[in-house]
This record gives sequence, structure tokens and C-alpha cells, in this order.
Amino acid sequence: MLLGGMLVLLVLGSAAPASAHAALRASDPEAGSVVKTAPRHITLTFTESVGLLDDSFRVYSPDNHRVELGEPQHADGASDTARAALPAGLAEGTYTVAWRVVSADSHPVSGAFTFSLGAPSPTPPAAPGDHAEHPVTKSLYDTGRYLAYIAAALLIGTAAFAALCRPPDTAPLRLPLLTGWWTLLIATSALLVLRAPYENGTSPTTALDLGAFTGTLSGRPGLALLTRLALLLLTAAVLLPLARRGGPRARLAAGAAVSVALALTWAAAEHASAGIQVPAAMTSSVLHLLATACWLGGLTALLLTLYRAETPPPPETVARFSRLAFLSVTVLVVTGLYQSWRGLGSWSALTDSSYGRTLTAKLAAAVFLLAAAGLSRRWTTLLVTRAAAPATVDARVPEPVGAPVGAGPGGPAPVAADTADTADVPEVPEVPTAADVPNAADTADVPGEPDVPGEPAVPPPPTADHYRRALRRSVLAEVMVAVVVLLITTVLTGTLPARAEAEAARAPRPQVAGLPGAEAFTIPYDVGTPDGRGTVQIQMDPGRVGENGLQAVVFGPRDALTFVPELRISFTLAAKDIGPIDARLTDRGGYWATSDLTLPLEGTWTMKLTIRVSDLDQVTETRQVEITR
Repeated sequence: MLLGGMLVLLVLGSAAPASAHAALRASDPEAGSVVKTAPRHITLTFTESVGLLDDSFRVYSPDNHRVELGEPQHADGASDTARAALPAGLAEGTYTVAWRVVSADSHPVSGAFTFSLGAPSPTPPAAPGDHAEHPVTKSLYDTGRYLAYIAAALLIGTAAFAALCRPPDTAPLRLPLLTGWWTLLIATSALLVLRAPYENGTSPTTALDLGAFTGTLSGRPGLALLTRLALLLLTAAVLLPLARRGGPRARLAAGAAVSVALALTWAAAEHASAGIQVPAAMTSSVLHLLATACWLGGLTALLLTLYRAETPPPPETVARFSRLAFLSVTVLVVTGLYQSWRGLGSWSALTDSSYGRTLTAKLAAAVFLLAAAGLSRRWTTLLVTRAAAPATVDARVPEPVGAPVGAGPGGPAPVAADTADTADVPEVPEVPTAADVPNAADTADVPGEPDVPGEPAVPPPPTADHYRRALRRSVLAEVMVAVVVLLITTVLTGTLPARAEAEAARAPRPQVAGLPGAEAFTIPYDVGTPDGRGTVQIQMDPGRVGENGLQAVVFGPRDALTFVPELRISFTLAAKDIGPIDARLTDRGGYWATSDLTLPLEGTWTMKLTIRVSDLDQVTETRQVEITR
């Protein structure tokens, strides 16, 4: 079952959309502004703290040459800012700024804007090179994240089951413990190696660059992964041998310490480490992850014990896990409510944001999981009660009609009377002896055979094995639903929180890289899905016959910058039977652009815009464009 869940996560991991968790709040100089004097720095302010890369800033001069910059750093020590020093003697014209940073929850984000010194350039500057995420790197990294979540739940949950529930036969638990440890070790190593290409948006082959690899170790996500790797190796090499020699209490203490430390490596590098109330959020995140592992990983351990143990686990073991699961659910409810409030920000966000809808799906799946858990708890109670009941059997034997007192089975036989004295007395049928009467216990399992002539058969009471089989089925159902819950949880961790999304929507819109063109359009679109509507802002420079530049930015339903897998624009001049001419837009990391669109004749051209928001959903819009000489 866990292998099936891993394969599902692997498939979805390769198709998951990119999520940006830090949004640009302001820039100095402002996007699209014209400044009279040359600025000394480029300063960006974000909605949350960000990490800086060696290549966080790229600035292009009006003549398309890259400007030498100072080392990126935080402005005045503020972690939600990024700054780079500009050289002296900047020429007049329009400058293009491309940026890329890593948000506090480990996701890289990028964008671009322009500003002009003195006056705008007469020709548009070339758009910066592609700074988007590499699809192969992102797919591998997301798959590693999902496998790490599953492995952590399996490792921590199985260890907790063995230490707290104390099954007499622990042989079936060896496989999940080793699988969890090795999977987490390999996934963490892969994430650490892929961290530099993931942050820089480059191919996985660049992971061999030692300089880029060592650079990731200075950031919080890289340090968290390195710490997790060290904890796993330390556990296998030192803590586990010491705990074995120290007894059950030592094993419990060592396991608890390692589990908390592992959970901290997630809390320190994801949603909890950014936003409001960071200390409380990190504490809640640690407790939430541990409770999830104890419940879901413990379920897997219980299921393996029920099916593979040489002797069935005693009711006491099942009862202990039932109490552990109840405590875990209580912790999950409390921490989940807090994290939902922190991520949503408002009730309307439950339906108006991707985060809210994903959270609603998780809550719905959790309801089914709780229902299955309640059924398992009921079977556990019946199993414990049946095991504690005395093994008594009501062996009721029918008493013969007309027999004297004491003449029942095992009693004295009736005394024969003189035939003369009994001539008028009707003959009494022979009373069967104890040997002739079948014992009730021997006939209890014979269907349809009554204990007493003329009375229906009494069904035997359920045995402990009956309740144990029912418990196996309910625990299996719990594990199946738990895989779905864990899948939705991993998707939720990669979704922009609604509170941050609302804050980003209030921030100024990013400026399209390029000069304000002679032609500007805002085209609405709607593919018919909840998140499939918005607008596309398009600028053409100069919007005349000959070579043109084209830039497009896509905004979602709440006017927030959004990312789509494909955007196509073509031009047709029906009057002259010319076209369609494909603009051949490329994704430039937050916007789409081309600098070599050639329109050979003046006239009214039909611009055809096709926007694809998912693998299945796309829509086409048209707009008339007047091209002059």
C-alpha cells in the first residue's frame, strides 16, 4: 500500500505546478519609473524573508550589455529585502532588472521589471535570458520531497509503535524501519545534491558544480537538509547501539529526541519559518508532523503486525495503539486548526484560494480517516472485552419428562416396580444417561441443530479471532485513506498560503520587462474552471511595421501574478492573406516575451492569444491590432 502511494506521489510530483511563496512588494527604483539621477542600489522588498543567490540580480543596460553589480545582500539587515549596488556612470536610457531569490519556505521565485534613467530608450531593451525553473530539476526535487515525507512518517511511526505499544513479536517491524530509514537517507541526499540546481533554475547536471553546492549550505534550506542527513547517520552509528544497551527507557528517550530533531528540519525550512508568529508556528508544525507520523506510520506498523506476526498481537498492544492514535488525532486537530487559521487569514479564503480548496479536500479526507479510525477503535474495544471475559459455556441438558427428582443424567436410575403394582400405570420411557446426551459445547458449532427439541439454535458468541479479523480490515481501510491524506498534505505544503496570496495581491503589479510600447492590451480569459480565469497584459514595442518586441504577463482571478504552462500568440492579416505568424514567446521566469516578431505590412491584424492553464484546460481569445508605418 505504501509503495502504491509512493508511485502516485511520483507521478503527481512530475506534474505539479510551480508555487511561489514570496511576492515582490516594492522596488527601488519603482517598476516602470523614470528617475533623474542614477540610483546607487537596486533594492527589492518582499512579502516574507528571502535567501539570496550569487546570481540574484542581473541588470541590462539600454544597449543590451550586462551591468556589473555588487554582491547581493539584505538591505539594512532586513531579511525580507534584497539589494545590489550599481556602478557609477550609468548611461541614460532604460534598464532591465531580472531577479531570483529563495523564499523562506525553500521555494525559488523570480521576476523582471524596467526603470529608465533620464528618459526612456528609443528602442526597447532586450529581455533577459530565461531564469525560470528547469522542469526536470523541479520534478526530481518535488519527488524527493514527497518521498521524504512518506519515509519520515514510516520511520517515526514504526519506532513509536514498537516503543509505546510493545508488541511481543517485533520481527514484522524490521522491514518498515529499514525502508523508512533508507528511503529518508536517499531522498535527503538527493535533495541536498539537487538544491543548487533547484535554486538556480538549471539542469540537474549542474549539481556537479562544487562551488554551487557549497553555496547552498549557507542557506537555511540547505542547512536543514544537511542536519537531517547528519541525524540519520548519527542515529544508525551511535544512538541506536547505545539505546540497545540502555534498555527500553533509553530507546524511548533516544527515539523521541531524534524524532523531534527530524521534525525540526522540516519546520525550519517550510511555511512555519515565514510569516506571522514564527515560534508558535514552528512548534505547531513539529507537533503536527510527529502526530501524523505516530498515527499514520503506526497504522502501517499495526497492520504489518496483524498480518505477519507469528502470534497475533495481544489485545493490550492494540489497546495501547488505540490510545496513542486518539492522542495523535487530538494533537492534529489542535495544531491543524491553528495552522489553517495562520495560512488562510479569512473564512472566504476556503473557497477563493487554491490553498483553501486544497485544505478543504484534506479536511474531507480526514473525516473519512476519522470514521475508519472510529471503526477500528470499536473493534479494539470488543477485542479487549472478549479477551478479558471468562471462557464459560452454558451446557444446558434437557430434563426428561416424568423423571423423578434426582433421576437426571448422572443421578440414580428409577427403581423397577412389581408388574402387578404397575399394570395400570402407563409405561415411562427410558431416561437417557449422561453418555447418551450430547454436550452443548460439542453442538454449539453445528448449524441448525437445536439444543432442546422444538427450540431454535443459539448462535455462538464471536471469538477473539473474529474481532481480530475485523480489526485488520478496518486498519487496512485506515491506511488506504491515510495515503490520500498524506498525498494532499504534500500538495498543501507546496501551495501558496491564502494569507500570503492576499498580501501579494495588494502589492503593486510586476512590470513587464520592456519599454511601455506603442500598443498595450489587457485581455480577459476564462477556461470555465474556478482558477481558470484572469487577464493577460500584453505590450508591443513599437507596434509598427517591421521588427517588434512583445511581452506578456498573466494574472489570476484575484489579480495576482500567476504562472501558466503555455502561452501562444500569433498574428494574421486576412486582407492580404498573410499569416498566421507565430510570435514564438518563451517563458522568461514570470513573464513571456519575444524580441524578433516581424510584421511586414501595415493594416488591421488579428492577434490570436491561446492560454493553457493546465494539461487539459485552455482557451483562445482574439483582438484586432492596428499596425502602422
